[in-house]
Amino acid sequence: MTAWNLFTDLGFICLLLLTGAFLRAKVRIIQSFFLPASLIAGVLGLVLGPHMLGVIPFSEALGDYAGILIAVVFAALPFTSRLASFSQAAKNVVTTWAVSQAVVALQWGVGLLFGLGVLAVVFSAMEIPDGFGLMLAAGFMGGHGTAAAIAEVYGEQWAEAQSLGMTAATVGIMVSVIGGIMIIKYESQRGGTAYLKSFKDLPEELRTGIVHTERRQSVGVSPVSTMSIDPLIYHAGLILGVAGISYLVASALSDLGDGISVPTFSVAFLLGFVVLFLLKLVRAQRHFDQQLFERTSSSATDLLVAFGIASINPGIVVAYAGPLALLLGFGVLFILGFYFLVAKRLFTDHQVEQSIFLWGWNTGTVAMGIALLRVVDPEMRSKTLDYYGVAYVPIGFADIAIIALLPVLVMGGFAWPAALVLTAAGIALLVAARLTVSRSGPKEPEREVPQPSGV
Repeated sequence: MTAWNLFTDLGFICLLLLTGAFLRAKVRIIQSFFLPASLIAGVLGLVLGPHMLGVIPFSEALGDYAGILIAVVFAALPFTSRLASFSQAAKNVVTTWAVSQAVVALQWGVGLLFGLGVLAVVFSAMEIPDGFGLMLAAGFMGGHGTAAAIAEVYGEQWAEAQSLGMTAATVGIMVSVIGGIMIIKYESQRGGTAYLKSFKDLPEELRTGIVHTERRQSVGVSPVSTMSIDPLIYHAGLILGVAGISYLVASALSDLGDGISVPTFSVAFLLGFVVLFLLKLVRAQRHFDQQLFERTSSSATDLLVAFGIASINPGIVVAYAGPLALLLGFGVLFILGFYFLVAKRLFTDHQVEQSIFLWGWNTGTVAMGIALLRVVDPEMRSKTLDYYGVAYVPIGFADIAIIALLPVLVMGGFAWPAALVLTAAGIALLVAARLTVSRSGPKEPEREVPQPSGV
């Protein structure tokens, strides 16, 4: 492995990302499914890469990039999150927090229970690993980043986790987008969407991914002069620096004793908060732009998705095709049931808008949730993201703890207790949410829209 291997791997994946964007802009069938360019690039990389056709000569390090990029994404989280106090969260967004935290706990807990109690019995001859059920939440709710993080925690103890998690995440994005669009069509036909009159009213740029000239916006404001340093490397440098130091710290901590494995992404997340605190302490935060941090994080995420899919080993997926298909099928039914039977009944303000965001998040990550929300609420009048932004403070820390500790507990023989505790916690949160349902804010006036036909 040389620096030129890294250079060519990055060059190939960037060409595939551009190809994905081009196909999204030109091919109608891709536009109808709203598939992101990173997913298209990853699929092309998988088909053309060394695991299948062998047209693109990716290096042997192809499977390592996801673990590196997830550290970058987690290092950027403290700089891109709009944090609020726990008291404010409790006061204003009780329902949003309770429902969101409940589905997080349930997807991990119920997924793990399904793997232990159903898949292990149905496929007893295959010796299904205890942590197989983790692939549901790691792939659906967590996405390629969480799948990479789970695989990093398992390491060589379960090397197949990388390919299985990436496959689950890829399926999750497709379920999120295609299923979300179908739900939006259904809800708009029934007049349930507050701001979308008809599915036919969606702007063309949402389908093609190309923004018209008159609607283009700046991706950030430079706080530094280009005579000194370029603003992109100025912001990316801080994030990459935090991620790089985190790797050294995680490696040093892991070397303290046998059996100790400290995930780099966890250290990066915590170290990012330390750096942010220091910046605020010396009033240096004003010399950075949050939007440019977000662009750094989003770029790393696009690369993560593309590299993650391209690194999937089809042989491993085929070997576990039966249990994986059953697990993911169960996951789709679980989230679909949660949307109609739980979320829409507990959200009293903008039921469809808040619930469709939850659908997108719980099948294909927060980014997919935001994408679907923009379809039904392009001007963000429902304040769904405002509520979620506040509620994410406790959710984010809980999620990091689950990702870092749950695989360790499973490997330590505590799979059943962990699954039962998470499931019970999720149910308790839903009961609490039902008892304390309240409006998160004033309701928008209902629009008077004739029922669309033939959508």
